[in-house]
Amino acid sequence: MPTTPDPPDGRRAGSEDRLAAAEAAHLAARDTVPLDTRTPAPRRDGSAARGDGPAPRRDGSAAVEFDLLVDVSAAGNRESTNRDTANRDTANRDTANRDTVRLDPATRDTVALDPRDGSTPDRSGTGRSRRKGADPEGADPDGAGPDGPEGDDPARRDTVRVDDALLARRDTVRLPAPPRRPRAPLPLAAGFATLWAALLTYLPVAAVIGLARTSEGAGGLGPAARAGLVGWLLGNGVPIGTPIGPLALTPLLLTALVIWRLSRAGLHVTRAVGARRTGSARTALAVAGTVGAAYALLGAAAAAAVDGPGTAVSVGRAALTFLLIGAFGALLGALHGTDAVVPLARRVPAVLRHGIRTGMVAALLVLAAGAGFAGLSVAVGGGQAADTIAAYRTGVVGQAGITLVSLAYGVNAAVWAAAYLLGPGFLLGTESAVRLTEVTVGPLPTLPLLAGLPDGPMGAGGASLLAVPVLAGMVAGALLTRRLARGRAAKPERSRGELPPPTAPGWPLVIGSALVAGPVAGLVLGVASRLSGGSLGAGRLAQIGPVPWQVGLVATGVVAVSATLGAAAARAWRSTPDGR
Repeated sequence: MPTTPDPPDGRRAGSEDRLAAAEAAHLAARDTVPLDTRTPAPRRDGSAARGDGPAPRRDGSAAVEFDLLVDVSAAGNRESTNRDTANRDTANRDTANRDTVRLDPATRDTVALDPRDGSTPDRSGTGRSRRKGADPEGADPDGAGPDGPEGDDPARRDTVRVDDALLARRDTVRLPAPPRRPRAPLPLAAGFATLWAALLTYLPVAAVIGLARTSEGAGGLGPAARAGLVGWLLGNGVPIGTPIGPLALTPLLLTALVIWRLSRAGLHVTRAVGARRTGSARTALAVAGTVGAAYALLGAAAAAAVDGPGTAVSVGRAALTFLLIGAFGALLGALHGTDAVVPLARRVPAVLRHGIRTGMVAALLVLAAGAGFAGLSVAVGGGQAADTIAAYRTGVVGQAGITLVSLAYGVNAAVWAAAYLLGPGFLLGTESAVRLTEVTVGPLPTLPLLAGLPDGPMGAGGASLLAVPVLAGMVAGALLTRRLARGRAAKPERSRGELPPPTAPGWPLVIGSALVAGPVAGLVLGVASRLSGGSLGAGRLAQIGPVPWQVGLVATGVVAVSATLGAAAARAWRSTPDGR
């Protein structure tokens, strides 16, 4: 068999492009026949060879003309793959003794290929072309070409350039739309989700109270379930009448759990009625109203079941309170599920929108500082808290119940500590005050949470604690400027579609938003102070917690000034070359 010749340009064999590699592979696979230099071979057209001698060359020298007789029955030879070993050895020896002629590929005719055309010109010179999909003449049904197994070489396959124009000419069909999920009726979905949320918030309270009562021999499952309803109503903000006076100190940790579960109920109802990501505020309001109404029915039923000797509960007030808290919690989840917050926020002016967000951030930072301060105070007085728990002598279960009650009022303690850091402080009964400059308290209930109360005024050193809310407001103002700068950088340039470098926002927007943050933070902290307070009877403990209007007023001034300072400082720093 002839070997693949080296290209005439000096490259080694195998370094050709794909077309040259395919040519070389084809030449290497071709069958050869012996040449007889003495007798001219007959031509393929059947005519006799000319006997007038060799044709003269262009330079005048004589040359011998040889005719090559090639066996082209390649398709028939495909079926000879089952020959025995002896015949193949004999054929190989005959092939090795044949005379061969080196063919120069540089002298072969070439045809320019158009990559946009799916046809391949015939290399035999007949001018015929073979398109993709056409069966070549003499091909086997198995897909082998006339040249043997080498026909499967990827270098010899026809290729078609796929572009957008070709894709646009393809046949397309319209697929049927997927079947829409059936939508549940709003009352049914709201009733089921509200009942599930109520059970998830009632069962933990009933389990803790019932376990404590059962272990102490105070009753069976019926009284334990009734006591659980009392705690659940108190967690929802419903005051309970007792022989010693009204019990109206709401455990805010349980209230937070209730609001969270109601928000999840609003989200699930939104999905069930098919209003997810519709941006419909009307649907969100309908979901919130329906969930609130269902929750009000549950509250009225619970109040009617609890009302009796020793625990007086107003059914009407319970229904109204449950309606408000149920609608508020469900509205949060419904607005999130329908994505109606974004359209509503776009209708609000930029100054007011950023001011509300900054005020919320400042209020949360102040509450976080209060929670840290309360936890640190209880940790410092850990020995006194342990002695308080051991004084109950109710066993392990009873002591665990006292600890859980203290944890339920942990959020209340965080709000009281925030009021303490702001300056107004809080009350622990009538004619009492707990603030940085004064600590006046009377007899208190033996609760581990009260072990963190300060022993007296903090003095001049404690005045540094007043800087904590100021720092929280400045951080909120700095975050405001950073957010505004990022918002300007997030808008790509229309000319090139690139993101411009962050630039400092305008002064009116920065200052205006920071000033709006003050009243927003004051309102949030005032409402939190109102919810965290209450009464534990009709005696000295009839007034517990911060004074709402004092906390709201001080927080408004502190946050407005500190947020403005922080935002202005961040804006001025971004105006410098180092801050850009």
